[in-house]
Amino acid sequence: MAHEYEFEAEPGLPEKLPADERIVWQGAPDPWQLAVHALHVRKLALYFAAMMGLQALHAGADGQPLVGALALSGGLAVVALLILGAIAWTAARTTLYTLTNKRIVMRIGIVLTVSYNLPLKQVAGASFKPLSGGFGEIALALKGSDRIAWVHLWPHARAWHLRRPQPTLRCLPDAQAVAERVQQAWLAQNPGVPAQLGPQTEPASTAGLHAAVGQTAA
Repeated sequence: MAHEYEFEAEPGLPEKLPADERIVWQGAPDPWQLAVHALHVRKLALYFAAMMGLQALHAGADGQPLVGALALSGGLAVVALLILGAIAWTAARTTLYTLTNKRIVMRIGIVLTVSYNLPLKQVAGASFKPLSGGFGEIALALKGSDRIAWVHLWPHARAWHLRRPQPTLRCLPDAQAVAERVQQAWLAQNPGVPAQLGPQTEPASTAGLHAAVGQTAA
């Protein structure tokens, strides 16, 4: 399912597609959305601000200069956020998701680039999580006993699903349109199976995909 490679036969693909296979869609995560939703930089910024506020209160009560008390903490907070932002930017730049009429290929990896081939016939279900600004995420539940380790997928994995990791197309622009293309390609490979693509507030269905992409997930 996974391939390591040093060159690409086609962008995002470790090998040239067969004659009966074609690319339907290609895309990548948005760097800022990835930083916010995968690396939680906004929550961390609020946390750092709250901690610095408490530190300022204690410094004022003890008669210490505020600038000296906050300079080190503020500097470390800025460095931490910049590092996370750089990780998100690099992860987005090195990622390419490809949907063909037969499979989904995830080319991911900052240091070691790996591609995961996910045949649509092996996709048991999916869930859709809309984000603000038309962005969204599509998590895929896989059939069978084969699993991709969560740590190998991160940050392209559904949060908190460690026992049965779900490869996730993260922080996609125009995500609803992408979900509809995934649904159409899945239906073509799984004729006669009811489609179910539910919101991420529900478990991914084992029946397939359903175009409930307009629903809002928590």
